[in-house]
Amino acid sequence: MTEMIGKVSRVLGPVVHAKGVAHAQMLELVEVGKDRLIGEIVRLRGNNIIVQVYEDTTGLAAGAPVYGSGMPLSVELGPGLMGSIYDGVQRPLEAIKKVTKQYIRKGVKIEPLDRKQKWSFHPQVKTGDTVKPGDILGSVQETQSILHHVLVPPNMSGKVEKIVKEGEYHVDDEICILKDGAYQHKMTLFHRWPVRQARPLKNRLQSDIPLITGQRVIDTLFPVTRGGTVVVPGGFGTGKTLIEHQLAKWSDADVVVYIGCGERGNEITNVLNEFPKLSDPRTNRPLMERTILIANTSNMPVAAREASIYTGITISEYYRDQGYHVAIMADSTSRWAEALRELSGRMEEMPAEEGFPAYLPTRLAEFYERGGYGETLGGKKGSITIIGAVSPPGGDFSEPVTQHTKRFVRAFWALDRDLANARHYPAISWLDSYSEYTEDVISWWHEHGDPEWISYRSEILDLLQREERLQQVVKLVGADVLPDSQKLILEVCTLFKNTFLQQSAFDKIDMYSTVQKQVKMLKIIITFYRMGAEALKKGATLIKIKRLKIVNEITRMKLSVSNDEVEKLDELQSRLEREMTRLGEIYANF
Repeated sequence: MTEMIGKVSRVLGPVVHAKGVAHAQMLELVEVGKDRLIGEIVRLRGNNIIVQVYEDTTGLAAGAPVYGSGMPLSVELGPGLMGSIYDGVQRPLEAIKKVTKQYIRKGVKIEPLDRKQKWSFHPQVKTGDTVKPGDILGSVQETQSILHHVLVPPNMSGKVEKIVKEGEYHVDDEICILKDGAYQHKMTLFHRWPVRQARPLKNRLQSDIPLITGQRVIDTLFPVTRGGTVVVPGGFGTGKTLIEHQLAKWSDADVVVYIGCGERGNEITNVLNEFPKLSDPRTNRPLMERTILIANTSNMPVAAREASIYTGITISEYYRDQGYHVAIMADSTSRWAEALRELSGRMEEMPAEEGFPAYLPTRLAEFYERGGYGETLGGKKGSITIIGAVSPPGGDFSEPVTQHTKRFVRAFWALDRDLANARHYPAISWLDSYSEYTEDVISWWHEHGDPEWISYRSEILDLLQREERLQQVVKLVGADVLPDSQKLILEVCTLFKNTFLQQSAFDKIDMYSTVQKQVKMLKIIITFYRMGAEALKKGATLIKIKRLKIVNEITRMKLSVSNDEVEKLDELQSRLEREMTRLGEIYANF
Protein backbone atom coordinates (compact mmCIF):
# COMPACT_ATOMS: atom_id res chain seq x y z
CA MET A 1 0.00 0.00 0.00
CA THR A 2 2.43 2.65 -1.25
CA GLU A 3 0.67 4.51 -4.05
CA MET A 4 -0.50 7.99 -3.11
CA ILE A 5 -3.92 8.66 -4.63
CA GLY A 6 -4.74 12.12 -3.21
CA LYS A 7 -4.32 14.67 -0.45
CA VAL A 8 -6.44 15.58 2.57
CA SER A 9 -8.49 18.74 2.09
CA ARG A 10 -10.73 18.72 5.17
CA VAL A 11 -10.92 16.89 8.50
CA LEU A 12 -14.20 16.49 10.41
CA GLY A 13 -13.35 14.11 13.23
CA PRO A 14 -13.34 10.58 11.79
CA VAL A 15 -14.59 11.86 8.41
CA VAL A 16 -11.78 13.03 6.13
CA HIS A 17 -12.22 14.74 2.75
CA ALA A 18 -9.53 14.34 0.09
CA LYS A 19 -9.07 15.94 -3.34
CA GLY A 20 -7.09 15.31 -6.48
CA VAL A 21 -7.90 11.62 -6.24
CA ALA A 22 -7.37 9.21 -9.11
CA HIS A 23 -7.85 5.44 -9.40
CA ALA A 24 -10.03 5.15 -6.28
CA GLN A 25 -13.05 2.92 -5.80
CA MET A 26 -15.99 2.82 -3.45
CA LEU A 27 -15.32 1.07 -0.10
CA GLU A 28 -11.59 0.84 -0.89
CA LEU A 29 -9.24 0.46 2.07
CA VAL A 30 -6.91 3.47 2.33
CA GLU A 31 -4.28 4.87 4.69
CA VAL A 32 -4.25 8.54 5.65
CA GLY A 33 -1.42 10.83 6.77
CA LYS A 34 2.11 10.11 7.91
CA ASP A 35 0.77 7.79 10.61
CA ARG A 36 -0.95 5.70 7.94
CA LEU A 37 -4.36 5.75 9.66
CA ILE A 38 -6.67 3.00 8.41
CA GLY A 39 -9.78 4.22 6.60
CA GLU A 40 -12.41 3.30 4.02
CA ILE A 41 -13.75 5.33 1.11
CA VAL A 42 -17.46 5.90 1.68
CA ARG A 43 -18.19 8.52 -1.00
CA LEU A 44 -16.83 9.37 -4.45
CA ARG A 45 -17.58 12.67 -6.17
CA GLY A 46 -15.45 13.46 -9.22
CA ASN A 47 -11.84 13.73 -8.04
CA ASN A 48 -12.94 14.13 -4.41
CA ILE A 49 -13.51 11.37 -1.89
CA ILE A 50 -14.75 11.07 1.68
CA VAL A 51 -12.89 8.62 3.90
CA GLN A 52 -14.22 7.07 7.08
CA VAL A 53 -11.13 6.76 9.30
CA TYR A 54 -11.03 4.02 11.95
CA GLU A 55 -8.43 5.70 14.17
CA ASP A 56 -8.00 8.96 16.06
CA THR A 57 -7.49 11.81 13.57
CA THR A 58 -6.12 14.32 16.08
CA GLY A 59 -3.21 16.17 14.45
CA LEU A 60 -4.19 15.24 10.90
CA ALA A 61 -3.92 18.33 8.66
CA ALA A 62 -4.89 19.40 5.17
CA GLY A 63 -2.33 18.35 2.58
CA ALA A 64 -1.58 15.02 4.25
CA PRO A 65 -1.24 12.15 1.74
CA VAL A 66 -3.86 9.47 1.15
CA TYR A 67 -2.61 6.05 0.06
CA GLY A 68 -4.74 3.53 -1.80
CA SER A 69 -4.74 -0.25 -1.54
CA GLY A 70 -6.93 -1.31 -4.44
CA MET A 71 -8.88 -3.67 -2.17
CA PRO A 72 -11.81 -3.38 0.27
CA LEU A 73 -11.61 -3.53 4.08
CA SER A 74 -11.04 -7.22 4.77
CA VAL A 75 -10.34 -9.61 7.62
CA GLU A 76 -7.86 -12.46 7.79
CA LEU A 77 -9.53 -15.85 8.18
CA GLY A 78 -7.44 -18.80 9.31
CA PRO A 79 -6.03 -20.66 12.33
CA GLY A 80 -5.37 -18.43 15.32
CA LEU A 81 -8.69 -16.61 15.42
CA MET A 82 -10.06 -18.71 18.26
CA GLY A 83 -9.34 -17.28 21.69
CA SER A 84 -8.21 -13.93 20.26
CA ILE A 85 -9.27 -10.44 21.33
CA TYR A 86 -9.54 -7.91 18.50
CA ASP A 87 -10.62 -4.31 18.08
CA GLY A 88 -13.23 -3.26 15.52
CA VAL A 89 -10.89 -3.59 12.51
CA GLN A 90 -9.29 -6.90 13.60
CA ARG A 91 -6.18 -5.55 15.27
CA PRO A 92 -5.08 -8.02 17.99
CA LEU A 93 -5.25 -6.15 21.29
CA GLU A 94 -3.02 -8.56 23.21
CA ALA A 95 -0.26 -8.25 20.61
CA ILE A 96 -0.63 -4.45 20.51
CA LYS A 97 -0.31 -4.33 24.30
CA LYS A 98 3.03 -6.14 24.10
CA VAL A 99 4.31 -3.64 21.53
CA THR A 100 2.95 -0.34 22.89
CA LYS A 101 3.10 -1.39 26.59
CA GLN A 102 -0.04 0.64 27.35
CA TYR A 103 -2.48 2.21 24.87
CA ILE A 104 -3.17 1.66 21.18
CA ARG A 105 -1.00 4.11 19.29
CA LYS A 106 -2.20 5.73 16.09
CA GLY A 107 -1.11 3.90 12.99
CA VAL A 108 0.08 0.78 14.81
CA LYS A 109 0.13 -2.15 12.37
CA ILE A 110 0.14 -5.73 13.63
CA GLU A 111 -1.04 -8.73 11.64
CA PRO A 112 -4.33 -10.20 12.97
CA LEU A 113 -2.93 -13.75 12.76
CA ASP A 114 0.41 -14.58 14.38
CA ARG A 115 2.97 -15.11 11.62
CA LYS A 116 5.46 -16.81 13.97
CA GLN A 117 3.23 -19.57 15.31
CA LYS A 118 3.34 -22.92 13.54
CA TRP A 119 0.29 -25.13 13.00
CA SER A 120 0.13 -28.86 12.39
CA PHE A 121 -1.53 -29.18 8.97
CA HIS A 122 -3.11 -32.45 7.80
CA PRO A 123 -3.91 -32.39 4.05
CA GLN A 124 -7.14 -33.98 2.87
CA VAL A 125 -6.66 -33.64 -0.90
CA LYS A 126 -3.97 -34.93 -3.24
CA THR A 127 -2.34 -33.72 -6.43
CA GLY A 128 -4.71 -33.95 -9.37
CA ASP A 129 -7.91 -33.56 -7.34
CA THR A 130 -10.42 -31.02 -8.59
CA VAL A 131 -11.77 -28.81 -5.83
CA LYS A 132 -14.57 -26.29 -5.78
CA PRO A 133 -15.43 -23.37 -3.46
CA GLY A 134 -15.93 -24.51 0.14
CA ASP A 135 -14.07 -27.82 -0.21
CA ILE A 136 -11.66 -28.77 2.58
CA LEU A 137 -7.96 -28.73 1.67
CA GLY A 138 -6.86 -29.93 5.09
CA SER A 139 -7.32 -29.43 8.80
CA VAL A 140 -5.56 -27.87 11.77
CA GLN A 141 -6.35 -28.58 15.42
CA GLU A 142 -6.81 -24.93 16.38
CA THR A 143 -7.81 -25.66 19.98
CA GLN A 144 -8.83 -28.82 21.78
CA SER A 145 -12.45 -27.80 21.17
CA ILE A 146 -12.20 -26.69 17.53
CA LEU A 147 -10.86 -28.59 14.52
CA HIS A 148 -10.13 -25.86 11.99
CA HIS A 149 -10.87 -26.78 8.36
CA VAL A 150 -8.76 -24.96 5.76
CA LEU A 151 -11.27 -24.20 2.99
CA VAL A 152 -11.07 -23.28 -0.65
CA PRO A 153 -12.28 -19.64 -0.63
CA PRO A 154 -15.73 -18.99 -2.18
CA ASN A 155 -14.17 -17.20 -5.15
CA MET A 156 -11.66 -19.92 -6.11
CA SER A 157 -11.66 -23.40 -7.64
CA GLY A 158 -9.45 -25.55 -9.84
CA LYS A 159 -7.21 -28.61 -9.93
CA VAL A 160 -4.71 -29.28 -7.18
CA GLU A 161 -1.31 -28.83 -8.79
CA LYS A 162 0.63 -29.03 -5.53
CA ILE A 163 -0.23 -29.89 -1.91
CA VAL A 164 2.28 -29.95 0.93
CA LYS A 165 2.91 -32.97 3.12
CA GLU A 166 1.62 -33.27 6.65
CA GLY A 167 3.70 -31.06 8.92
CA GLU A 168 4.17 -27.78 10.77
CA TYR A 169 3.51 -24.56 8.84
CA HIS A 170 3.10 -20.83 9.44
CA VAL A 171 -0.20 -19.26 8.41
CA ASP A 172 1.46 -17.47 5.47
CA ASP A 173 3.36 -20.53 4.17
CA GLU A 174 2.25 -21.81 0.78
CA ILE A 175 0.41 -25.10 1.29
CA CYS A 176 -1.36 -25.60 -2.02
CA ILE A 177 -1.40 -24.44 -5.64
CA LEU A 178 -4.65 -24.55 -7.58
CA LYS A 179 -4.66 -24.31 -11.35
CA ASP A 180 -7.76 -22.79 -12.91
CA GLY A 181 -7.23 -22.66 -16.65
CA ALA A 182 -4.32 -20.32 -17.28
CA TYR A 183 -4.38 -19.01 -13.70
CA GLN A 184 -2.62 -20.32 -10.64
CA HIS A 185 -3.90 -19.67 -7.11
CA LYS A 186 -1.28 -19.99 -4.38
CA MET A 187 -3.02 -20.98 -1.16
CA THR A 188 -1.90 -20.42 2.43
CA LEU A 189 -3.50 -21.46 5.70
CA PHE A 190 -5.47 -18.20 5.70
CA HIS A 191 -7.25 -16.00 3.20
CA ARG A 192 -8.83 -12.54 3.28
CA TRP A 193 -12.48 -11.69 2.83
CA PRO A 194 -14.24 -8.28 2.52
CA VAL A 195 -16.22 -7.58 5.69
CA ARG A 196 -19.15 -5.94 3.91
CA GLN A 197 -19.66 -8.86 1.53
CA ALA A 198 -21.62 -11.81 2.87
CA ARG A 199 -20.00 -15.21 2.34
CA PRO A 200 -22.30 -17.34 0.13
CA LEU A 201 -24.30 -20.43 1.08
CA LYS A 202 -25.37 -23.22 -1.26
CA ASN A 203 -28.87 -23.37 0.23
CA ARG A 204 -30.71 -21.66 3.05
CA LEU A 205 -32.63 -24.14 5.17
CA GLN A 206 -35.44 -23.94 7.70
CA SER A 207 -34.16 -24.85 11.15
CA ASP A 208 -36.31 -26.79 13.63
CA ILE A 209 -33.54 -27.31 16.20
CA PRO A 210 -33.61 -24.85 19.12
CA LEU A 211 -30.50 -23.16 20.42
CA ILE A 212 -30.50 -24.53 23.96
CA THR A 213 -29.40 -21.85 26.40
CA GLY A 214 -30.17 -23.45 29.78
CA GLN A 215 -32.21 -20.35 30.69
CA ARG A 216 -35.75 -21.50 31.41
CA VAL A 217 -37.57 -18.33 30.39
CA ILE A 218 -35.87 -18.51 26.99
CA ASP A 219 -35.90 -22.23 26.17
CA THR A 220 -39.44 -22.85 27.42
CA LEU A 221 -41.31 -19.62 26.75
CA PHE A 222 -39.42 -17.74 24.04
CA PRO A 223 -37.18 -20.19 22.16
CA VAL A 224 -34.85 -19.39 19.28
CA THR A 225 -33.69 -21.88 16.67
CA ARG A 226 -30.15 -22.39 15.48
CA GLY A 227 -29.71 -19.75 12.81
CA GLY A 228 -32.40 -17.56 14.34
CA THR A 229 -32.29 -13.83 15.04
CA VAL A 230 -33.14 -12.23 18.37
CA VAL A 231 -33.24 -8.69 19.71
CA VAL A 232 -32.78 -8.03 23.44
CA PRO A 233 -33.93 -4.46 24.17
CA GLY A 234 -33.62 -2.94 27.62
CA GLY A 235 -32.73 0.25 29.39
CA PHE A 236 -29.59 0.87 31.39
CA GLY A 237 -29.03 -1.70 34.14
CA THR A 238 -31.68 -4.21 33.03
CA GLY A 239 -29.17 -7.00 32.38
CA LYS A 240 -28.53 -7.12 28.62
CA THR A 241 -24.82 -7.78 28.99
CA LEU A 242 -25.39 -10.33 31.77
CA ILE A 243 -27.82 -12.29 29.59
CA GLU A 244 -25.37 -12.31 26.70
CA HIS A 245 -22.62 -13.52 29.02
CA GLN A 246 -24.85 -16.40 30.16
CA LEU A 247 -25.74 -17.29 26.58
CA ALA A 248 -22.09 -17.20 25.55
CA LYS A 249 -21.24 -19.61 28.36
CA TRP A 250 -24.20 -21.98 28.35
CA SER A 251 -25.69 -22.05 24.84
CA ASP A 252 -24.96 -25.19 22.83
CA ALA A 253 -23.32 -23.25 19.99
CA ASP A 254 -19.97 -24.62 18.82
CA VAL A 255 -18.40 -21.18 18.44
CA VAL A 256 -19.19 -17.89 20.20
CA VAL A 257 -18.32 -14.47 18.78
CA TYR A 258 -18.88 -11.64 21.26
CA ILE A 259 -18.85 -8.06 19.94
CA GLY A 260 -18.60 -5.32 22.56
CA CYS A 261 -19.72 -2.51 20.29
CA GLY A 262 -19.56 0.95 21.86
CA GLU A 263 -20.24 -0.21 25.42
CA ARG A 264 -18.59 1.39 28.44
CA GLY A 265 -14.90 0.66 28.90
CA ASN A 266 -15.29 -0.82 32.40
CA GLU A 267 -18.00 -3.18 31.14
CA ILE A 268 -15.82 -4.44 28.29
CA THR A 269 -12.91 -4.71 30.73
CA ASN A 270 -15.01 -7.04 32.89
CA VAL A 271 -15.73 -9.17 29.82
CA LEU A 272 -12.05 -9.35 28.89
CA ASN A 273 -11.10 -10.24 32.46
CA GLU A 274 -13.88 -12.77 33.07
CA PHE A 275 -14.07 -14.73 29.81
CA PRO A 276 -10.50 -16.09 29.88
CA LYS A 277 -11.24 -17.46 33.38
CA LEU A 278 -14.51 -19.19 32.45
CA SER A 279 -14.68 -22.93 32.00
CA ASP A 280 -16.67 -24.50 29.18
CA PRO A 281 -19.33 -26.62 30.95
CA ARG A 282 -19.38 -29.11 28.08
CA THR A 283 -15.65 -29.90 27.99
CA ASN A 284 -14.31 -28.42 31.26
CA ARG A 285 -11.77 -26.65 29.06
CA PRO A 286 -11.33 -22.84 28.98
CA LEU A 287 -14.32 -21.20 27.30
CA MET A 288 -11.95 -19.05 25.23
CA GLU A 289 -11.04 -22.17 23.23
CA ARG A 290 -14.27 -21.64 21.29
CA THR A 291 -14.73 -17.88 21.77
CA ILE A 292 -13.61 -14.81 19.83
CA LEU A 293 -13.93 -11.36 21.43
CA ILE A 294 -14.18 -8.08 19.54
CA ALA A 295 -13.81 -5.08 21.84
CA ASN A 296 -14.63 -1.57 20.70
CA THR A 297 -15.46 0.65 23.66
CA SER A 298 -17.37 3.93 23.62
CA ASN A 299 -14.18 5.99 23.97
CA MET A 300 -12.50 4.32 20.97
CA PRO A 301 -12.84 5.85 17.46
CA VAL A 302 -16.50 5.90 16.53
CA ALA A 303 -15.97 4.73 12.95
CA ALA A 304 -14.33 1.51 14.13
CA ARG A 305 -17.48 0.86 16.15
CA GLU A 306 -19.40 0.78 12.89
CA ALA A 307 -16.88 -1.66 11.36
CA SER A 308 -16.81 -4.01 14.37
CA ILE A 309 -20.23 -5.46 13.59
CA TYR A 310 -19.12 -6.46 10.09
CA THR A 311 -15.82 -7.87 11.36
CA GLY A 312 -17.70 -10.09 13.82
CA ILE A 313 -20.29 -11.38 11.37
CA THR A 314 -17.64 -12.16 8.72
CA ILE A 315 -15.62 -14.24 11.20
CA SER A 316 -18.87 -15.99 12.19
CA GLU A 317 -19.61 -16.83 8.55
CA TYR A 318 -16.14 -18.35 8.18
CA TYR A 319 -16.74 -20.83 11.01
CA ARG A 320 -20.27 -21.50 9.77
CA ASP A 321 -18.73 -22.45 6.39
CA GLN A 322 -16.70 -25.09 8.25
CA GLY A 323 -19.95 -26.68 9.46
CA TYR A 324 -20.05 -25.16 12.93
CA HIS A 325 -23.03 -23.64 14.72
CA VAL A 326 -22.08 -20.09 15.70
CA ALA A 327 -23.74 -17.73 18.17
CA ILE A 328 -22.86 -14.07 17.73
CA MET A 329 -23.61 -11.57 20.51
CA ALA A 330 -23.73 -7.92 19.43
CA ASP A 331 -23.70 -5.64 22.48
CA SER A 332 -25.10 -3.29 21.50
CA THR A 333 -26.50 -2.44 18.08
CA SER A 334 -27.76 0.88 19.47
CA ARG A 335 -24.17 2.09 19.83
CA TRP A 336 -23.52 0.91 16.28
CA ALA A 337 -26.54 2.89 15.08
CA GLU A 338 -25.30 5.94 16.99
CA ALA A 339 -21.98 5.61 15.13
CA LEU A 340 -23.92 5.59 11.85
CA ARG A 341 -25.78 8.71 12.98
CA GLU A 342 -22.58 10.58 13.90
CA LEU A 343 -20.82 9.68 10.68
CA SER A 344 -23.89 10.53 8.63
CA GLY A 345 -24.11 13.94 10.31
CA ARG A 346 -20.45 14.68 9.62
CA MET A 347 -21.00 13.80 5.97
CA GLU A 348 -23.91 16.29 5.94
CA GLU A 349 -26.50 13.71 4.91
CA MET A 350 -30.20 14.42 5.35
CA PRO A 351 -31.25 13.02 8.76
CA ALA A 352 -34.33 10.89 9.23
CA GLU A 353 -36.17 9.94 12.43
CA GLU A 354 -34.34 11.12 15.59
CA GLY A 355 -31.31 12.10 13.50
CA PHE A 356 -30.53 8.56 12.32
CA PRO A 357 -29.67 8.20 8.62
CA ALA A 358 -32.41 7.15 6.22
CA TYR A 359 -30.49 3.95 5.44
CA LEU A 360 -30.56 2.69 9.06
CA PRO A 361 -33.23 0.02 8.32
CA THR A 362 -31.21 -1.18 5.33
CA ARG A 363 -28.03 -1.56 7.37
CA LEU A 364 -29.91 -3.41 10.12
CA ALA A 365 -31.46 -5.75 7.55
CA GLU A 366 -28.07 -6.42 5.94
CA PHE A 367 -26.64 -7.42 9.32
CA TYR A 368 -29.45 -9.68 10.53
CA GLU A 369 -29.91 -11.31 7.12
CA ARG A 370 -26.34 -12.62 7.35
CA GLY A 371 -27.51 -14.98 10.07
CA GLY A 372 -29.37 -18.19 9.31
CA TYR A 373 -29.13 -21.96 8.94
CA GLY A 374 -28.02 -23.50 5.70
CA GLU A 375 -25.98 -25.86 3.59
CA THR A 376 -22.48 -24.55 2.98
CA LEU A 377 -20.64 -24.57 -0.35
CA GLY A 378 -18.75 -27.61 0.93
CA GLY A 379 -21.94 -29.55 1.64
CA LYS A 380 -21.92 -29.21 5.44
CA LYS A 381 -24.70 -27.74 7.56
CA GLY A 382 -23.92 -24.74 9.71
CA SER A 383 -25.69 -21.83 11.30
CA ILE A 384 -25.25 -18.33 12.68
CA THR A 385 -27.60 -17.29 15.49
CA ILE A 386 -27.58 -13.51 15.95
CA ILE A 387 -28.47 -12.10 19.36
CA GLY A 388 -28.41 -8.32 19.22
CA ALA A 389 -28.80 -6.15 22.30
CA VAL A 390 -30.49 -2.76 21.94
CA SER A 391 -30.14 0.06 24.46
CA PRO A 392 -33.10 2.38 23.86
CA PRO A 393 -32.73 5.74 25.63
CA GLY A 394 -34.89 5.73 28.76
CA GLY A 395 -36.06 2.20 27.99
CA ASP A 396 -38.34 3.54 25.23
CA PHE A 397 -39.05 0.62 22.89
CA SER A 398 -40.72 2.94 20.38
CA GLU A 399 -37.41 4.54 19.36
CA PRO A 400 -36.17 3.86 15.77
CA VAL A 401 -33.45 1.24 16.40
CA THR A 402 -35.77 -1.04 18.38
CA GLN A 403 -38.69 -0.60 16.02
CA HIS A 404 -36.68 -1.20 12.85
CA THR A 405 -34.86 -4.16 14.36
CA LYS A 406 -38.21 -5.83 15.21
CA ARG A 407 -38.93 -5.93 11.49
CA PHE A 408 -35.96 -8.19 10.79
CA VAL A 409 -35.93 -10.57 13.76
CA ARG A 410 -38.32 -13.29 14.86
CA ALA A 411 -37.73 -13.28 18.60
CA PHE A 412 -38.08 -10.34 20.99
CA TRP A 413 -36.78 -10.68 24.55
CA ALA A 414 -37.92 -7.44 26.21
CA LEU A 415 -36.13 -6.60 29.45
CA ASP A 416 -38.24 -5.05 32.19
CA ARG A 417 -36.76 -2.43 34.51
CA ASP A 418 -39.18 -3.30 37.34
CA LEU A 419 -38.06 -6.93 37.24
CA ALA A 420 -34.41 -5.87 37.22
CA ASN A 421 -34.97 -3.55 40.19
CA ALA A 422 -36.66 -6.44 42.02
CA ARG A 423 -33.52 -8.56 41.38
CA HIS A 424 -35.52 -10.91 39.18
CA TYR A 425 -33.07 -12.48 36.75
CA PRO A 426 -33.37 -12.90 33.82
CA ALA A 427 -35.45 -9.71 33.66
CA ILE A 428 -37.24 -10.83 30.47
CA SER A 429 -40.84 -9.66 30.48
CA TRP A 430 -43.23 -12.55 29.90
CA LEU A 431 -45.92 -10.09 28.80
CA ASP A 432 -43.97 -8.04 26.23
CA SER A 433 -41.67 -10.73 24.81
CA TYR A 434 -42.50 -13.11 21.99
CA SER A 435 -40.93 -15.75 19.73
CA GLU A 436 -42.05 -16.76 16.26
CA TYR A 437 -39.90 -19.88 16.45
CA THR A 438 -42.24 -21.73 18.81
CA GLU A 439 -44.06 -23.64 16.07
CA ASP A 440 -40.75 -24.56 14.43
CA VAL A 441 -39.39 -26.36 17.50
CA ILE A 442 -42.51 -28.32 18.54
CA SER A 443 -41.31 -31.52 16.85
CA TRP A 444 -37.90 -31.24 18.55
CA TRP A 445 -39.52 -30.81 21.98
CA HIS A 446 -41.84 -33.71 21.21
CA GLU A 447 -38.80 -35.94 20.67
CA HIS A 448 -36.35 -34.60 23.28
CA GLY A 449 -38.58 -33.09 25.95
CA ASP A 450 -42.27 -33.89 26.37
CA PRO A 451 -45.05 -34.18 23.74
CA GLU A 452 -47.20 -31.99 26.00
CA TRP A 453 -44.64 -29.15 26.13
CA ILE A 454 -46.58 -26.88 23.80
CA SER A 455 -49.83 -27.31 25.76
CA TYR A 456 -48.05 -26.65 29.09
CA ARG A 457 -46.44 -23.54 27.60
CA SER A 458 -49.74 -22.23 26.21
CA GLU A 459 -51.54 -22.83 29.50
CA ILE A 460 -48.96 -21.06 31.66
CA LEU A 461 -48.83 -18.06 29.29
CA ASP A 462 -52.61 -17.85 29.46
CA LEU A 463 -52.46 -17.93 33.26
CA LEU A 464 -49.87 -15.13 33.25
CA GLN A 465 -52.17 -13.01 31.08
CA ARG A 466 -55.12 -13.67 33.41
CA GLU A 467 -52.96 -12.92 36.45
CA GLU A 468 -52.01 -9.54 34.97
CA ARG A 469 -55.70 -8.60 34.63
CA LEU A 470 -56.45 -9.83 38.16
CA GLN A 471 -53.62 -7.72 39.54
CA GLN A 472 -55.41 -4.62 38.27
CA VAL A 473 -58.45 -5.63 40.35
CA VAL A 474 -56.27 -6.35 43.38
CA LYS A 475 -54.73 -2.88 43.19
CA LEU A 476 -58.18 -1.32 43.27
CA VAL A 477 -60.10 -3.38 45.84
CA GLY A 478 -57.60 -5.84 47.34
CA ALA A 479 -57.17 -9.60 47.00
CA ASP A 480 -59.70 -10.54 49.69
CA VAL A 481 -62.68 -9.92 47.39
CA LEU A 482 -61.49 -12.51 44.87
CA PRO A 483 -62.89 -16.05 44.94
CA ASP A 484 -60.47 -18.88 45.69
CA SER A 485 -60.39 -19.94 42.03
CA GLN A 486 -58.91 -16.56 41.06
CA LYS A 487 -56.65 -16.45 44.11
CA LEU A 488 -55.30 -19.83 42.93
CA ILE A 489 -54.27 -18.23 39.64
CA LEU A 490 -52.37 -15.53 41.54
CA GLU A 491 -50.73 -18.16 43.73
CA VAL A 492 -49.69 -20.38 40.80
CA CYS A 493 -48.30 -17.46 38.80
CA THR A 494 -46.29 -16.25 41.78
CA LEU A 495 -44.96 -19.79 42.21
CA PHE A 496 -44.10 -19.96 38.51
CA LYS A 497 -42.28 -16.61 38.51
CA ASN A 498 -40.22 -17.35 41.61
CA THR A 499 -39.59 -21.03 41.01
CA PHE A 500 -39.32 -21.26 37.23
CA LEU A 501 -38.68 -17.89 35.62
CA GLN A 502 -36.29 -16.50 38.21
CA GLN A 503 -32.89 -18.13 37.80
CA SER A 504 -29.68 -17.53 39.72
CA ALA A 505 -26.49 -17.12 37.69
CA PHE A 506 -24.45 -17.74 40.84
CA ASP A 507 -26.02 -21.00 42.04
CA LYS A 508 -24.24 -24.10 40.73
CA ILE A 509 -27.50 -26.00 40.32
CA ASP A 510 -29.76 -23.22 39.12
CA MET A 511 -27.42 -21.42 36.70
CA TYR A 512 -28.27 -23.95 33.98
CA SER A 513 -31.29 -26.17 33.42
CA THR A 514 -31.49 -29.02 30.93
CA VAL A 515 -34.62 -29.24 28.79
CA GLN A 516 -35.64 -32.38 30.70
CA LYS A 517 -35.53 -30.52 34.00
CA GLN A 518 -37.35 -27.54 32.52
CA VAL A 519 -40.29 -29.49 31.13
CA LYS A 520 -40.68 -31.58 34.31
CA MET A 521 -40.70 -28.44 36.47
CA LEU A 522 -43.29 -26.87 34.20
CA LYS A 523 -45.42 -30.02 34.30
CA ILE A 524 -45.39 -30.03 38.12
CA ILE A 525 -46.57 -26.41 38.26
CA ILE A 526 -49.32 -27.01 35.69
CA THR A 527 -50.43 -30.14 37.56
CA PHE A 528 -50.56 -28.14 40.79
CA TYR A 529 -52.87 -25.63 39.12
CA ARG A 530 -55.12 -28.19 37.41
CA MET A 531 -55.57 -30.41 40.47
CA GLY A 532 -55.85 -27.41 42.75
CA ALA A 533 -58.73 -26.09 40.62
CA GLU A 534 -60.43 -29.52 40.82
CA ALA A 535 -59.99 -29.63 44.60
CA LEU A 536 -61.58 -26.18 44.91
CA LYS A 537 -64.59 -27.37 42.93
CA LYS A 538 -65.00 -30.25 45.39
CA GLY A 539 -65.06 -27.86 48.34
CA ALA A 540 -61.42 -27.52 49.40
CA THR A 541 -60.07 -24.09 50.32
CA LEU A 542 -56.97 -22.37 48.99
CA ILE A 543 -55.55 -22.17 52.51
CA LYS A 544 -55.71 -25.96 52.82
CA ILE A 545 -53.96 -26.35 49.44
CA LYS A 546 -51.19 -23.91 50.38
CA ARG A 547 -50.60 -25.74 53.67
CA LEU A 548 -49.68 -28.98 51.94
CA LYS A 549 -46.04 -29.81 52.71
CA ILE A 550 -45.34 -30.64 49.11
CA VAL A 551 -45.89 -27.00 48.11
CA ASN A 552 -42.66 -26.09 49.90
CA GLU A 553 -40.83 -28.82 48.01
CA ILE A 554 -42.13 -27.44 44.71
CA THR A 555 -40.89 -23.99 45.68
CA ARG A 556 -37.39 -25.33 46.34
CA MET A 557 -37.16 -27.81 43.45
CA LYS A 558 -35.05 -25.58 41.19
CA LEU A 559 -32.31 -25.49 43.84
CA SER A 560 -32.69 -28.95 45.35
CA VAL A 561 -32.80 -31.05 42.17
CA SER A 562 -29.72 -31.02 39.95
CA ASN A 563 -29.72 -31.69 36.22
CA ASP A 564 -28.43 -35.20 36.87
CA GLU A 565 -31.28 -36.06 39.24
CA VAL A 566 -34.38 -35.22 37.20
CA GLU A 567 -35.94 -38.54 38.24
CA LYS A 568 -36.55 -36.84 41.60
CA LEU A 569 -38.94 -34.50 39.80
CA ASP A 570 -40.91 -37.55 38.60
CA GLU A 571 -41.20 -38.66 42.21
CA LEU A 572 -42.29 -35.16 43.21
CA GLN A 573 -44.88 -35.21 40.43
CA SER A 574 -46.29 -38.54 41.67
CA ARG A 575 -46.49 -37.39 45.30
CA LEU A 576 -48.15 -34.14 44.25
CA GLU A 577 -50.83 -36.04 42.36
CA ARG A 578 -51.44 -38.36 45.32
CA GLU A 579 -51.71 -35.57 47.88
CA MET A 580 -53.97 -33.41 45.71
CA THR A 581 -56.19 -36.40 44.92
CA ARG A 582 -56.42 -37.26 48.62
CA LEU A 583 -57.34 -33.65 49.47
CA GLY A 584 -60.06 -33.61 46.81
CA GLU A 585 -61.50 -36.90 48.04
CA ILE A 586 -61.69 -35.64 51.65
CA TYR A 587 -63.91 -32.74 50.64
CA ALA A 588 -65.86 -34.73 48.08
CA ASN A 589 -67.13 -37.00 50.90
CA PHE A 590 -68.65 -34.11 52.85
